[in-house]
Amino acid sequence: MTRTLLRRGAALLASLLCVVVLSPVAGHADNPVVQTIYTADPAALVHNGRVYLYTGHDEDGSTYFTMKDWRVYSSADMVNWTDHGSPMSLATFSWASTDAWAGQTVYRNGRFYWYVPVKNRATGRMAIGVAVADSPTGPFRDAIGRPLVENGEIDPHAFVDDTGQAYLYWGNPNLWYVRLNTDMVSFSGGPTQIPLTTAGFGARSGNPSRPTLYEEAPWVYKRNGLYYNVFAAECCSEFIAYSTAPGPTGPWTYRGTIMPRQGASFTNHAAVVDFNGGSYFFYHNGALPGGGGFTRSVAVERFAYRADGTIPTITMTTSGAPQVGTLNPYVRQEAETIAWSVGVETEPSSEGGMNVGWLNNGDYIKVKGAAFGAGATSFTARVASATTGGRIEVRLGGVTGTTVGTCTVPVTGGWQTWTTVTCPVSGLTGTQDVYLRFAGGSGNLFNVNWWQFR
Repeated sequence: MTRTLLRRGAALLASLLCVVVLSPVAGHADNPVVQTIYTADPAALVHNGRVYLYTGHDEDGSTYFTMKDWRVYSSADMVNWTDHGSPMSLATFSWASTDAWAGQTVYRNGRFYWYVPVKNRATGRMAIGVAVADSPTGPFRDAIGRPLVENGEIDPHAFVDDTGQAYLYWGNPNLWYVRLNTDMVSFSGGPTQIPLTTAGFGARSGNPSRPTLYEEAPWVYKRNGLYYNVFAAECCSEFIAYSTAPGPTGPWTYRGTIMPRQGASFTNHAAVVDFNGGSYFFYHNGALPGGGGFTRSVAVERFAYRADGTIPTITMTTSGAPQVGTLNPYVRQEAETIAWSVGVETEPSSEGGMNVGWLNNGDYIKVKGAAFGAGATSFTARVASATTGGRIEVRLGGVTGTTVGTCTVPVTGGWQTWTTVTCPVSGLTGTQDVYLRFAGGSGNLFNVNWWQFR
């Protein structure tokens, strides 16, 4: 994201929030969950105690759905999200030309399968590709070297039923499915169109060519023997609605609205998962500075099903989901693990993974719910600087809160020439929200790869 826009706009947003929120710790919103770039079209996957969030990436200043790659984030507590970078792009598919749009990832056979819509260079139509990886964070590779299925429609979603049968759903303006084989990269039979009836998907008025509310972005799952189909409804602007069925292919019964029209984006796109005893609803809006219908941002809310299995109305918030557990500050934490940030960008690190960079005076990272117990005595960070270096101020209670330690960052001779710095800290006990404020002269100061308290 253009950093001048992000820094000025996010600083204004933070200041406005502080006016209306009295607690300094809670004074900065945690939604959207990513502030370093524009993200869209969330797809969530729970695996080995973490939630992996797969998103699209809206380019800065877009006036269309200009998207060239996909991104991955993960969290163990639903508030501190680690940036895993871009493990897949248009270049992954040699046959694709443009439009890295909304996809989804599932786990099966010890591998991760990411289904995405892209434009087929040979036909000029949208097609569904599938990539595979051995890790939830990639890298992903084209699984078959050609489209898995192609009929000009978009928004694939894969679902593995507890019977073992897997399905791939997709479509705009129609709704389709195929039965995937166990290899997850081929299917039996041909694409089947799901009837879009008003009983199944609600009634739309004023558009004879689209008589039902279904628009795009199906998300199908099973809960307590009932199948749910959550979808984007009635563009534009879209709201999120859902239907239920006794089986994975219907017949569907329309159940109503989940998330009404709201926010600065005229599209929306939902994902629903259960994690660590809670249910979570992911969506996108245009809440970041410069945000809108083509510069969107992913957010999340926690919700509870009603006793009869219906889904309550969910509204967008700036506070987001509550934290599940705490963060351990005494183990190495990636600097790109962030609950909230201002003026921060990320990039691949020469030491592996990602690092944060383009840090100017006053930029900061908030990490939520760090459990210090009896107390920390020192703070260590892995840093690099090609210019002037600067300082990392460890603060509590807010970005202007109490400074409990300051580490000096030297010039290292390059943005990827890393060294380790350590400084004493005091007053860090119990569970705290920690702010790492970056300070120094003008321009880009330094990069940070990871940090750890002792």
